[in-house]
This record gives sequence, C-alpha cells and structure tokens, in this order.
Amino acid sequence: MRRHPRRGEAGREVTEPSLPSQKGAEVGRRIGVGLMYGLWKPRVLGAWKVPATGPLILAVNHSHNIDGPMVMGVAPRPTHFLIKKEAFVGPLDPFLTRIGQLKVDRETTDRTAITRALGVLENGGVLGIFPEGTRGGGDFASLRAGLAYFAVRSGAPIVPVAVLGSSERRGRLIKGLPPLRSRVDVVFGDPFEAGDGSGRRTRKALDEATERIQKQLTAHLQHAGRLTGRRPDPGV
Repeated sequence: MRRHPRRGEAGREVTEPSLPSQKGAEVGRRIGVGLMYGLWKPRVLGAWKVPATGPLILAVNHSHNIDGPMVMGVAPRPTHFLIKKEAFVGPLDPFLTRIGQLKVDRETTDRTAITRALGVLENGGVLGIFPEGTRGGGDFASLRAGLAYFAVRSGAPIVPVAVLGSSERRGRLIKGLPPLRSRVDVVFGDPFEAGDGSGRRTRKALDEATERIQKQLTAHLQHAGRLTGRRPDPGV
C-alpha cells in the first residue's frame, strides 16, 4: 500500500493500493516471449501500430486461456492485464502479482482493481483488457462497460487486438492447449479514441463510448479475419 496525502473521515489518513510493477511486467513479457515462441508459432501483424510511449489500452478478444499470455509475449510493450481473481490460486498468485498483473473481482465493483488500473494509465503504461469479460466466442459480441470507463476516464487510446487460431484445434499431448508448434495469429489494429472529445463521464456518454468501441473492435476482427484467412475461434 502507498500513502496518499489527503485525509478521509475523522482525519484518518487515506491509503491507496500500490501500483503493479512496471519492471515486473517487462519480466512477464520476456517470459511470454520465450514460452509463446518456444511452444507455438505466433504470426504477429501490425505491431508497429502500437504507440511506443504514453498510456494505452489493448482490447483483446478472448476465446482461449493462452490469449493473454500470447499477447503479453508478442506485444512490443510490457502489459498489465486485468485478470479474474479466480486465476490467482496457489503459486500463480504471487507469480502473476510479481509480473505486474492485476487481480479483479468480476462479481462486484472492485475499487482496488479500478484504482490500480487507472494508476497504470496515469503512469503512461499499457493496460490489457478482455472487454467481453470472460472467455467466449472471441468475437466481441458482448462488451462490458469497463473498457469504456477506463478509456473515457483516462483519455488513453485503444488498440484492438485479434487473436486467431488459439482454439481451432486441441493438442494431442495437452488437450486444453493448441497443438504444439501450431500457428497463432495476433493482429494489432489502429489506435482510436473511445470518447467523443467532450470529456463527459455520464452513463449516456459511457453507453455511447461502448457502442463506438464495439463497432471499432468488430471491424478490426473482420479485417483480421480477411488478412489471415481465419474466423474468430468458437472457444473451448
């Protein structure tokens, strides 16, 4: 925890959650590089579109558990992903924390996770989000409002990311993973702004931003499909 200069009720000093480690996220990226390129054959397209500096949100479709680690390994910048708290079990808990990932409780308004995620963006870092909230068809058909909130609140641009091929086939050795040395395509899109430029954070503004985001992400996924000859995976 880090101390905050302001004071709360009855003059008590307010504390805020410490920010995830930027160095840890870079370590996580390097581990991801070794694992993803060692186990599979990622084909990365459009990585040059990712801004080299400044706050940024990567909005990633989600049809398989390797989608997050895959993007962490191939993205040109270290990324702090919002990950459901259920994944932080056993030895994975301290490991994910050390590599700068963010635990989030999806069943409630997790103010600690929100504060830490906004802190990542305020410090010019990269926040990774699965806007569908959970694994599904990987087609951005159902978006939660969280992505719009972070984008509008922070003013950070969004880069859509399409991961295709992670769920096409099951591996022979490990059924829950894609076949070893199979190709997985990761396509980065053009950055875009979610807000309308007014700076409004009303419910209506967030709803409009969510609609705007969904159109952009869906268009990118269709473009990625044409580019790679693949369709969004049906999930596993």
